[in-house]
Amino acid sequence: MPRYDFTGPRLYIDAPLAGGAQIKLDRAQANYLLNVLRLKPRDGVLLFNGRDGEWRGMPGEAGKRGASIVVGEQTRAQPPAGDLHVLFAPLKHARLDYMVQKAVEMGATSLQPVLTRHTQVARVNLQRMRANAIEAAEQCGILTLPEIAAPVAFKAMLAKREPSRLLIFCDEDAPVQDPVAALAAARPQPAALVSIGTAAATPLAVLLGPEGGFAEHERAELLNQPNVLRLALGPRILRADTAAIAALTLVQAVLGDWRGAQTEKNKV
Repeated sequence: MPRYDFTGPRLYIDAPLAGGAQIKLDRAQANYLLNVLRLKPRDGVLLFNGRDGEWRGMPGEAGKRGASIVVGEQTRAQPPAGDLHVLFAPLKHARLDYMVQKAVEMGATSLQPVLTRHTQVARVNLQRMRANAIEAAEQCGILTLPEIAAPVAFKAMLAKREPSRLLIFCDEDAPVQDPVAALAAARPQPAALVSIGTAAATPLAVLLGPEGGFAEHERAELLNQPNVLRLALGPRILRADTAAIAALTLVQAVLGDWRGAQTEKNKV
């Protein structure tokens, strides 16, 4: 795995990062660094903004009006972005928090709530989703934050999808078969692969249904779409948040950047 520095805290900064810059922290960030972590002027923190890579920072001036941090040297360049969209029927708070965090850890570059026939949660707190995405990125050394999209109706999702993006929809009513073999059959030919270790071999989207599953008309509409793969996740019924982790693990291992990383390792 990549050699990340896990010994110090990491902090997402919504500002341009460059050596020598002094960035004012918001109240929550200042409290976290100075009062919770009790960082001293000599202590360092790793900074990222999802665009400019990772930088080392040092606590700057602190006073009644707030605190600042001084940007030092760059520790990691910004990696090329992947191309893995995760579309999902919204879940209840705790399960949605968990799913968002794990999707970010698994390499999702876009998170899109989709309102299906059996969706049980109609309202989604996008700020809470973003906060969970940032927390996962801070804790796991991730430099790219996913796009957090507003909820969209099922039909609108289909209407705006790009046919060139392989859509993998997880369906508990799909015939049970080897999911690895099913995904491998959709693998592009070597000439179409992107450079190893940069992004998924093909633009991917994983669609996860609600706890009640897809309605029959939704399933029919999906199967009528081009470049769609219906995927069974085994003989057992999984909770929606568990299904998300299982599906993303399979997709990344067979079609995504896990496979690229392993191929690159074998070349060394």
